[in-house]
Amino acid sequence: MMQATQAAAVRSREQDETRQMYEEIGNAHLFPFWARSADVEHDEIKQLMQGQRAVPYLWRFKDVLEPLLQQSARLISTADSDRRSLILTNPGLKPRRATVTTLYTAYRLNDPNEIMPPHRHTASAIRLGLTGSQNFTGVEGEDVVFGPGDMVLTPRDTWHNHGNVGSEPAINLSVLDYPLVETLNALSFDHDYTEGGEAMRKQSARFPADYSAITYGTGGLMPRFVDHRRGANGSSPMFIYRYEAVRELLEKHREWAENPYEGLRIEYVDPLRGGPVYKTMTFFMQMLRPGERTLPMKQTASLLVSPLEGSVRAVLDEQTFETNPFDTLAVPGGTWAQYENTSATQPAIVFIASDEPALRAFGLLQRWGKTAGGDVLLLD
Repeated sequence: MMQATQAAAVRSREQDETRQMYEEIGNAHLFPFWARSADVEHDEIKQLMQGQRAVPYLWRFKDVLEPLLQQSARLISTADSDRRSLILTNPGLKPRRATVTTLYTAYRLNDPNEIMPPHRHTASAIRLGLTGSQNFTGVEGEDVVFGPGDMVLTPRDTWHNHGNVGSEPAINLSVLDYPLVETLNALSFDHDYTEGGEAMRKQSARFPADYSAITYGTGGLMPRFVDHRRGANGSSPMFIYRYEAVRELLEKHREWAENPYEGLRIEYVDPLRGGPVYKTMTFFMQMLRPGERTLPMKQTASLLVSPLEGSVRAVLDEQTFETNPFDTLAVPGGTWAQYENTSATQPAIVFIASDEPALRAFGLLQRWGKTAGGDVLLLD
């Protein structure tokens, strides 16, 4: 009996001492790598053990984003802010401004004839037209007017300004590698644009209309008589990718069925180097034919998935999401993902952003697929 009492007293002292130790470790901003959730009561250490992890999440355009964009355009003027955008923040990553770990998506509505002043930043970005045919982005002296499905690049450190040169409101979607650049402590902004020492609210056009298409729009043919040093080193010099061209290419290959995991997927590439348009992220347009359902695939890369035409049912780790045009679905790395076109008669067209190039650069990109029988295969 006495031995049991003594043993209990020893355990009690050890428990008290352990709690005190964890308290001191937390106060010293340290983490005990040996810790298990069952034996730690200290809140800060428990939070460190859990960490932040993006979760699958769906943002709905028609019911949530569009009404809020219209309200923001009514209540927030360009005099109040030139950054009137809604950033999609993943519930698993709050308070970080991130839709998945390395990327974020933002939606923006520009009123008719509304042009924001030029700025630049070390984060790379794209704009994808959703509504309106007169979205505007000026990039390094090239004025780009774009419509639904067109993708515009604003590479890092390039002066650019956004707006709308039409008579109707226009909505576009942006994807930036902001969270990755911020994590690497390389994020900076510059809003003081000048020409000849004079502050300007709009860049002067230095290139003819449709310069990107004229110079880079013919695959396999590269003019040697122009200066290709546009934008940032390692970014595509082609600043606008038209939806009509990628949609036509998808249609031409509609009968191909060689990739059961991705269906028909086209990647936007740098016409000079043939790789992705940025070193940190890449973009795709995918067609799911009527009734088509992909086989499940898991990858270390994270995706942002936005249907442009049709509705898509996505199953992420056995959780089902019904997506409609202009919604955005976060697909974190490590998630089993399967997509199905719910229409039996019309194709679904889906825009996809991925941090695949960043993962590949660090040797961390891997993909796995499940066969129809449920076996797991290493794809690459």
